[in-house]
Amino acid sequence: MPSALETIDFSHLTWSEAEEILKKNNLALTVEEALKIQNEILHRPPTLTECILWSIQGSEHSSYKSSRKHLKQFLTTSQDVILGPGEDAGIVAVAKDNAGHRYGIVMSHESHNHPSQVVPYEGAATGIGGNVRDVSCMGAKVIANADPLRFGDIKSNKTKWIHEGVVAGIAGYGNPIGVPVIAGDTYYDESYNENCLVNVVSLGVVLENEVIHSRAPKNAIGYDLVLVGKPTDNSGFGGASFASLELDESKQEQNKGAVQEPNAFLKRHLLKAHYTLFEILKEKNLIDRVGFKDLGAGGIACASVELADAGGYGAEVNVDLIPTSIKGLHPAVILCSETQERYMWVVPKELSALILNHYNQTFRLPDIAEGACAAVIGEIRQDSQYIVKSRGQEIIHAKASDVTQGLVYDRPYRKPERSFQEPTLSPPSEGGARGDQFNETFLKILSHENVASREPIYENYDKQVQGITVIEPGEADAGVLRPFHDAKYPIEIQSVGIALSVDHNPRYCQIDPYWGAVNAVVESIRNVAAVGAAPVALTDCLNFSNPEKPEQMWEFVEGTRGVAEAGKALNVPIISGNVSLYNETKGKAIAPSPVIACLGTMSDAKRAITMHFKQVGSLLFLIGERKDECGGSVYYQLFNQLGANVPKPDFKEVEKQMTALTNAIQQGLILSAHDISDGGIATTLAEMSFGNEIGADGDIPGDLQNDKKLFGETGGFVIEVALDMAMKIKNLFTENQVPLIEIGKTIADKKLKMNNVIDADLLEAKKKWKNGLREKL
Repeated sequence: MPSALETIDFSHLTWSEAEEILKKNNLALTVEEALKIQNEILHRPPTLTECILWSIQGSEHSSYKSSRKHLKQFLTTSQDVILGPGEDAGIVAVAKDNAGHRYGIVMSHESHNHPSQVVPYEGAATGIGGNVRDVSCMGAKVIANADPLRFGDIKSNKTKWIHEGVVAGIAGYGNPIGVPVIAGDTYYDESYNENCLVNVVSLGVVLENEVIHSRAPKNAIGYDLVLVGKPTDNSGFGGASFASLELDESKQEQNKGAVQEPNAFLKRHLLKAHYTLFEILKEKNLIDRVGFKDLGAGGIACASVELADAGGYGAEVNVDLIPTSIKGLHPAVILCSETQERYMWVVPKELSALILNHYNQTFRLPDIAEGACAAVIGEIRQDSQYIVKSRGQEIIHAKASDVTQGLVYDRPYRKPERSFQEPTLSPPSEGGARGDQFNETFLKILSHENVASREPIYENYDKQVQGITVIEPGEADAGVLRPFHDAKYPIEIQSVGIALSVDHNPRYCQIDPYWGAVNAVVESIRNVAAVGAAPVALTDCLNFSNPEKPEQMWEFVEGTRGVAEAGKALNVPIISGNVSLYNETKGKAIAPSPVIACLGTMSDAKRAITMHFKQVGSLLFLIGERKDECGGSVYYQLFNQLGANVPKPDFKEVEKQMTALTNAIQQGLILSAHDISDGGIATTLAEMSFGNEIGADGDIPGDLQNDKKLFGETGGFVIEVALDMAMKIKNLFTENQVPLIEIGKTIADKKLKMNNVIDADLLEAKKKWKNGLREKL
């Protein structure tokens, strides 16, 4: 690599010469961007290191240069939001003690898509690692993860290889650090053949007045920048830029170099060290005098400049002071490498000795991992300048805000010329010699890879490691925790529960990215409501393809609009998120994929319910009438059809349904509940039956033909109610103006009977569902 001091005068180069230099140095900048940096920002030729910094900080991953304009639509505030988007994670209040102190849940939502496609184990593991850092650096204890995953055609051996590596990476990192995986969802679709999606949601817990911010605090002039963790190497160099370009298979080996190397055991040790230090800072009343940030995209460069600029300052970094594990690294690599397991503190100079001693002596980092340590590498400047020196010479000198603001685009977008139609399908025969066709279709849906049990995935994860898990994956539509179930918390909040769900259906988004996004928000909210929790916050990971192509930018614009309008209509704010673009290879784009996570809260976690039927002789009620909405359904997928009529939720109806449902659950009126989604109400009833092997006999009313009644995916719920609670539940739903439709009962026979067209053996159906994914993998 050329000297870090080498300058590149783009204004004296031809266009082709400039392109060649950018390509030769692996700079993810266009010629227009390079000229803007030189002529409009720096007003001089940039150094090579400055070009590298802008190619990272100015990438889509770091600066949101194509998406920033559209993200402004989101609802980001509420009376419960402690901290919205803007720092490493968002925070929402879920409990208040008798002294009036609010306790928050920290939420972060990230992606590690490109790395996981190239090196599945390391990509997924470091995705978990980065998100955990985002949460812990807010002063929080990390308490949970969730793993929304998207893979290609399940018949492909490459898909199976990526699937195996990703799941192993999540388990191989999440389990050792002691953070349970309590939620997740997985879809298989050929649009992800060359671009899998590995999204991660992480949760933490923190007291409102003990939040540590990802910025230099007030009056921080002269404060030290303290780097903590693994010694810097060359792993992950250019990772943010790599994540902001289409994948190029011809650069397979180079791409591998942009993936970081995880060290879960060092991370576990660092977390313990952080938690102990948090307590020391609280005791000394120093929380407001420090800043703390994880090192992710862009490494030391991006962490230091963002910490400084967020506080309104500049910063100076000395590359010679940065601990490294490889001799002779180029200064730009040291500065921008994305080596894992690293954090950065901003602290008063008089506190630096305490910080260094804490990590290096008390927690003996150098003995835990070779070269690991805490070291002072720079300081906060009074002016707004960001300066980096190597061997006494400046290799970067720019205004900090010019670096952090990156480059902004107002991309053109255009609706593609395409249309979708409902297929002409003959419904399964309802009688005569072919009367078993409904049963056959039903069993095919239950064994489909997008419906079947996810046990082959979540069986790899530790779900109970912290002893606060109430409902594990597979038991309900959302995972449930008691985050304050510890004697150190006030007794009045120890019963508070939280629920976490993630959702998105790629087939809906292929038909209509707006309604696909709306459904992702609504479904994630329905999932937490189904366990009895009221939704309080959302996070989003907007996974889309190439924003430079107007038709694909349109998908992003429509998807973002759907997320924004659903969040506003249902009054649930988005408190953090991520944008992942350029998920495209060989001109093949992924399905638009706005993945949404919802956090819900309840006053008493013991009232949370699962989806499993509890007893024979209960009444079954339907919430949400069936509509002709099979577009994107698994039923259509059996016939290689996509359809057109995607579910189109009515926001007012959804809100009333969820209010009535959560109130009923918290009053103990409902035995079990399950939302209606993939596979329709037939699948919903089956999954409710499988847990305790209790049969069901149902008759879904309406004017639709039976296949659309049973397999259409219009949202809603099925609830199980004891006979003696029937009148109370009917009255409650009437008060909330929500129609409640009685559709049947639970039965002692091991049968699943529906509308006189399905009469399936429960145990056979359970076997199909339980083994459907496992057999395909």
